[in-house]
Amino acid sequence: MRLKAYSYIIALLLPLAVISQTTVTGIITSVDTGKPVAGVTIYEKTGKTLATTNIKGEYNFTTEQQVLEVVLYAFEYESVETTIDLNQKSTINFTLSPLGSTLTEVEINARKAKIFELQRLKDVEGTSIYAGKKNEVVLVNQSTANLASNNARQIYAQVTGLNIYQNDDAGLQLNIGGRGLDPNRTSNFNTRQNGYDISADVLGYPESYYAPPAEGLEQIQIIRGAASLQYGTQFGGLVNFKMKSAPKNKKIELVTRNTIGNNGLYTNFTSAGGTLNKLSYYTYFNYKEGDGFRPNSGFNSRNLFTKLGYEFNDKTSVTGEVTLLNYIAQQAGGLTDAMFEENPYQSNRSRNWFEVDWLLWNLRIDHKFSNSTRLSASLFGLDASRDALGYRSNRVSSIDPGEERDLIKNDFKNYGIELKFLTEYKLAGKKSILLLGSKYYNADNSSQQGPGSEGSDPNFEFQTDRFPNYPNQNAYSNPNLNLSLFGENIFYINDKWSVTPGFRLEYIKTESDGFFERINTDAAGNVILRERVSEDLTNERSFLLVGIGSSYKLNKNIEFYGNFSQNYRSVTFADINTVNPAFTINPNISDEKGFTGDLGVRGNYKNVFSYDANIFTLFYNDRIGFVQRAQNDGSVKTERGNVGNAIIYGIESLVDFNLNELFIKNNSYVANLFFNTSLIQSEYVSSDVNGIEGNELEFVPSLNFKTGLKFGYKNFTSSIQFTHLSQQFTDASNAQEGNLSGVIGAIPSYQVMDVSASYKLGRFKLETGINNLFDQAYFTRRATGYPGPGIIPSPNRNYYATLEIKF
Repeated sequence: MRLKAYSYIIALLLPLAVISQTTVTGIITSVDTGKPVAGVTIYEKTGKTLATTNIKGEYNFTTEQQVLEVVLYAFEYESVETTIDLNQKSTINFTLSPLGSTLTEVEINARKAKIFELQRLKDVEGTSIYAGKKNEVVLVNQSTANLASNNARQIYAQVTGLNIYQNDDAGLQLNIGGRGLDPNRTSNFNTRQNGYDISADVLGYPESYYAPPAEGLEQIQIIRGAASLQYGTQFGGLVNFKMKSAPKNKKIELVTRNTIGNNGLYTNFTSAGGTLNKLSYYTYFNYKEGDGFRPNSGFNSRNLFTKLGYEFNDKTSVTGEVTLLNYIAQQAGGLTDAMFEENPYQSNRSRNWFEVDWLLWNLRIDHKFSNSTRLSASLFGLDASRDALGYRSNRVSSIDPGEERDLIKNDFKNYGIELKFLTEYKLAGKKSILLLGSKYYNADNSSQQGPGSEGSDPNFEFQTDRFPNYPNQNAYSNPNLNLSLFGENIFYINDKWSVTPGFRLEYIKTESDGFFERINTDAAGNVILRERVSEDLTNERSFLLVGIGSSYKLNKNIEFYGNFSQNYRSVTFADINTVNPAFTINPNISDEKGFTGDLGVRGNYKNVFSYDANIFTLFYNDRIGFVQRAQNDGSVKTERGNVGNAIIYGIESLVDFNLNELFIKNNSYVANLFFNTSLIQSEYVSSDVNGIEGNELEFVPSLNFKTGLKFGYKNFTSSIQFTHLSQQFTDASNAQEGNLSGVIGAIPSYQVMDVSASYKLGRFKLETGINNLFDQAYFTRRATGYPGPGIIPSPNRNYYATLEIKF
């Protein structure tokens, strides 16, 4: 009944909203040619996006204001700031002047940055709501980082509180966490590309073996735990990779980038894109190879991405995307603490390999019913596999005996469809924005473990006939079904204050159907027990997550925001099925639950400095982790299970000073200095495991500090960055010293320095730099499985040089 009454209220108020709004239209053309200019973005002076011109240079938007201060921006044109009076007319045409040929790329970027320096997601973008949420946008194309190697330490330098695994020199995988969440393959974030899922299995195995190359990215959007209502239940929130798009004013643009570095590193990134009438396209191929910074760590990678778009008219467009990835990498294995102290770059594993095949696809339709109502539909899917092969004794220092290797093969096949509907309406005379969405997700995954060959080559075929008594044998089918309904609504109390409640209703059905072999042998290797244990498990659950956010914009320079959202993370089938000699699984392991909250202030003071400071709390119930447990045979083993309930809280802040605006005041220069600081505390507040209550959580450095200086003059840009993380633990017992497997123990504090520089001349651009300038020997990871187990060292000092040519 309430819903019906609410519908009547909206129906009565919508005509009033239409009466009070003005639709503004027009065409934007080039002064030189008189031709329409596509891709011009029209902003309110406060930063709100009003419209973007289509291929005919046409735009339209609706506003309640009669006088507007607007800014027109297109990359290769002079920006225009003007005031329009809608009391006079509502059809307004503009002309733009091309930027002078003598202007450098740095000067062009400076013009853009001077107006839009602070990069945060707006209240509404497309069919998504971000009001009141902590969010950060990494502008990859303005970064001076080592993009060819996906150097996450540099790329994510200004994202507060991130903890990053740094253990390969090619960036084949992305390993980021934060606020006490395990960084392993970014598994605690909902990971997406252009808005659709890219991880192996969003609920059953949310690990991302594929990470798009930074050279193909325009932005990386990060929304913290409050993203659980729109995007999924993960505690970390959302990481969305926004790929580069087709140039709007060119039929074809070619870019090729070739990079070399030490340890035999070579990468090539070649892209092509353009717009032909209503059809747009963008594609790239990325190749990587290298020997690695340790013995037995070579790699070879190939990645293809293609996006096609067709704009039927101003209201309807469709895009299709396909991503292919294949890489094979040798795994140098893990180390014990003693081995790391002796030589951090040694390897005693020469027969361990890892291979990934990834096929992603997406078909998306966007439709605007009006300027205030729009719909998006995304149909996506994954067909992928990952194979791991090697000798991985829990005694990491033991010599490989050259016998049959352990082989694990996983296949992932899933698809889904996500619908999102967004509309603006008036409620009690105030603007409101409603988002409703639903998602259907179906996965059919399988895993198999058994004997591999006794050779040294990457032979990913089972050798069961030759080694029938191999002890680690199992095969499982893991189908998953997920249905969700979600919604959020922005209620604007007045021009400054908004409140955004939301919900997510979830139905999850996970299954595990398979068997494992229980094989015991005597000292001579004779089988004394052999039995097949079958399992057929089904776990169905339904639950409701709720949350609320609020934003108060004191003025255009200061915004206060806060949010609270529930979170949920289901047990993965890897937690249950895979036999790992480094640890055991508690048979009663269950899903994790909790909530996150943020309270902060952000803004931009006259382009002199931008800032974002917040306090946060994360309550984590039934947290999954590692503890040491005594076994029936008297031994003590590492066990993975629900450790207890925990709380994580802290302060995060980022301040970025525009030194050019402060001291130089010359657009030929770029000069910025940033400070990124996170102070975090954590504690297990309750636990059924002895000796855990009161301990700190894993993956929580109390101090996470990054600072950097960027300086540029005309076509030259350089940067220097310093990173410091304090000590962190890797198991709930807070063990300082590692065990025989190297899986548990502390990760000592470390400091790293990086320098980079670039120079552009016409269509050529040269980039170079040195990572880990002072050659620090450190590690950020104790791997429980591949590429370990054990300590995985981080790269020593390494250099790179990139030559880019644009046609």
